[in-house]
Amino acid sequence: MSTTTKKSPEIKPNANRIITLDEFIIRSEKDFEFATGELTGLLRDIGVAAKIVNREVNKAGLVSIVGEADGASNTSGDTQQKLDVYANEKLIECLQNSGECCAIASEENDDIQLIPKVGSKQSHYVVLFDPLDGSSNIDVNVSVGTIFAIYRRKSPAEGPAQLDDFLQPGIRQVAAGYVLYGTSTILVYSTGRGVNGFTLDPSIGEFCLSHRNMRIPDSGNYYSVNQGYYSKFDLEMRRYIDHCSDQNYGLRYIGSMVSDIHRILIQGGIFLYPSTRKFPKGKLRLLYECNPLAFVVEQAGGKAVNAQLKRILDIEPKELHQRSTIAIGSPVLVDELKAFIERYSALPL
Repeated sequence: MSTTTKKSPEIKPNANRIITLDEFIIRSEKDFEFATGELTGLLRDIGVAAKIVNREVNKAGLVSIVGEADGASNTSGDTQQKLDVYANEKLIECLQNSGECCAIASEENDDIQLIPKVGSKQSHYVVLFDPLDGSSNIDVNVSVGTIFAIYRRKSPAEGPAQLDDFLQPGIRQVAAGYVLYGTSTILVYSTGRGVNGFTLDPSIGEFCLSHRNMRIPDSGNYYSVNQGYYSKFDLEMRRYIDHCSDQNYGLRYIGSMVSDIHRILIQGGIFLYPSTRKFPKGKLRLLYECNPLAFVVEQAGGKAVNAQLKRILDIEPKELHQRSTIAIGSPVLVDELKAFIERYSALPL
């Protein structure tokens, strides 16, 4: 009988193997400047919160969680929906469990909220979020989303977090992203080294890598703006919108910034939220919406500026709920808009 032994076949990596969000985050930890595992834990906490919120969004019509919250409005004066409150509570709950975050700021809360320490752990990060962007669309079954931004705190880790930890320009974000609750639920985020997307597989309850190294098209045939306010926009914006119509660009506006930005990230185009007579400084929140989405879009090769042509990520915030105008999307279209602003603006740039 032969004593020759057969060599085991070499197992080659399977390019189509499922990679979960947790696995991807852990593998990418070496890319973080401060690789202590804290940022990894924070991103995983946000992933857990997204699963919980997704569950409630998907059954919103079956339980008493649609419609406006009783007599409630947030600090920006927007009417709160029941799911706004629920999503806000779940995000805070998940972020405070692990102790990786020292404080949070939410579009739904007036002030920052300190997170108690877990044991002797020192937390070096703060998190800002819009818990449910576009929540008024819930009642009519239109896509909504969660937006988040993570900063490394400036104050000493031994003491409580300060307001200044949150009032940092967007360029200092160490991670940002969004969750889109649509026909499928997708989490898209960046840590400053490209953009990746993960689709929730309900059969296993995990976000799985589905969009690797996302890149926004250089140009596109779509523009997104609430054109019902056309007569209230400044001249340069009206001229640019006329140009988009003349070029036969398709108008696509969902009323949920996450949904509009996600479409533009995939298909190309430009999203506009200019100033109006009612909101001369813009309506969208700089820290909760503009900064994190600008961070993601820039990491995917796009651009984001305000109506004065200042890069969104370079704006020095002065207030926690500061508003801003924004033009964001494919670089060719943003540059195209710049030319119209420079030509028609009545104000010095």
